[in-house]
Amino acid sequence: MIKTSKLVMIPGPTPVVRSIQEQMARETVAFGDAAFVKDFSDVVADLGAMWRCGGETFVVAGSGTMGMEMALANTTRRGDDILVCSNGYFGDRFIDMCERKGLNVELLSAEWGSSVTPAMVELALSSKRFSAVTVTHVETSTGVEAPVAAIGEVLKKHPGTIYIVDGVAASGGAEQYMDTMGIDVLLTCSQKAFGVAPGLTMVWASEKAMDRRKTLGAIPESYIDFDKWLPVMHDPSKYWGTPAINLVWALKESIRIMKEEGLAERYARHRRQAAVVASAMEAIGFSVAAQPQYRAPTLSVFFYPEGARIDDAKFRAVLADEGAQTAGCLGAFAGKGFRMGHMGNIDKHTLVSAVAAIERTCVKCGHRVELGRALGVLQQGLIDE
Repeated sequence: MIKTSKLVMIPGPTPVVRSIQEQMARETVAFGDAAFVKDFSDVVADLGAMWRCGGETFVVAGSGTMGMEMALANTTRRGDDILVCSNGYFGDRFIDMCERKGLNVELLSAEWGSSVTPAMVELALSSKRFSAVTVTHVETSTGVEAPVAAIGEVLKKHPGTIYIVDGVAASGGAEQYMDTMGIDVLLTCSQKAFGVAPGLTMVWASEKAMDRRKTLGAIPESYIDFDKWLPVMHDPSKYWGTPAINLVWALKESIRIMKEEGLAERYARHRRQAAVVASAMEAIGFSVAAQPQYRAPTLSVFFYPEGARIDDAKFRAVLADEGAQTAGCLGAFAGKGFRMGHMGNIDKHTLVSAVAAIERTCVKCGHRVELGRALGVLQQGLIDE
């Protein structure tokens, strides 16, 4: 039997297209190689321009979680009050980080499937001065997109507060502009909507955030200190930590793909395709966990059809055998469905193959569906887009 190839349809890592793979497969050079230094400089400059960052941009070997800590380490000090806006599991991750750093945390939580609102943030800020506010742009556990632009408007009324946005599952797939949205620190990583393998974190810091860093003096952290990396970002021939050379090349190719598509079209495509995939899944009885007004363009949490006797672990195992790897749900959603990514550089063929695999899996797991029903909805949606 010919083994079925497996599509990576989890919320990250996402599928890596051939041209990006080829960059990772290049023969590695010295980090001081003149051609690489130029490539690295171009990457930093492009990211700053594309995200409209008037401050500094950092590209560092590490995970998105490291980017979260980098944001906190360079803008807060022990004893500061910080407002954590959480829509789920990964929003809550900020709590432990803040408490370990000795920050005083006030938590704003939304019901899973919904989002913290600008009004909630406005109310919290009216009662206390916070050094920073954190918001997760797309919550991977729920498929919820927070209204970061509207929350940013609230933060503009509080210039002493740093606005930190976790863009891990959003950057490159959902609209983000540092200037108009009032974002002071934005962080993300390479393996989500950028479509690169894991290994890089990218952090944008506004002038206000860099000014805050100056007020902190020496900080306990070393590797993630902005001041350590700033000379390298200005001149990549300098050394602090060894850059992930081949991943930088891969990121450069990802940026080329983004610029060729155009950021506005890339964001619009993600929203169109997310809506089409949701309609296809709803056509065979699945439901979307996120409320309609908060549905993310980059990933979805799909609940199994009501009344269907589906064993979650078995369903996802069969689905993987059928050619689509998805992720289990977390927290309160565990066992109720699966998480599916639809971000980055995936094309129509990938979406069709993934939905077809879901239909086959439903039949194999004893849930009756009309084969081709979800595919028909998907195909029509892809034609209409």
